[in-house]
Amino acid sequence: MVSFDSFTLCGGVPIYQQILLYLKRGAVSGAIADGDELPSRRVLSALLGVNPNTVQKAYRLLEEEGLIVSHTGSKSLMSLTAETLSRLRAELLAADTKEAVRAFRQMGLTKEEAVEWIERFWEEED
Repeated sequence: MVSFDSFTLCGGVPIYQQILLYLKRGAVSGAIADGDELPSRRVLSALLGVNPNTVQKAYRLLEEEGLIVSHTGSKSLMSLTAETLSRLRAELLAADTKEAVRAFRQMGLTKEEAVEWIERFWEEED
């Protein structure tokens, strides 16, 4: 069962998008594997303290992307192929890198200064 123990809500981003990102990052990192069972929509909405329609929207979008398989009255399972994981990794890296580059540019950093900052934090542990 996919755990949402480390999931934390943050303001400014719609909750359904936060759920999508959490599951995508989990899949890319290997914390979530092909065939892992997701909590039911009702269970997850209760766990997160959100409207069940919010979870339903997230699950529907995941189904449309082919990342989960759901059947009425049945469990929802992650559906992750090597090709899917590769596409997800590229998608997430592109989005995060663009955001970081935009922030660096807004602060007036040169490319070299941006790389220095990345290298500084690369070696740090979480």
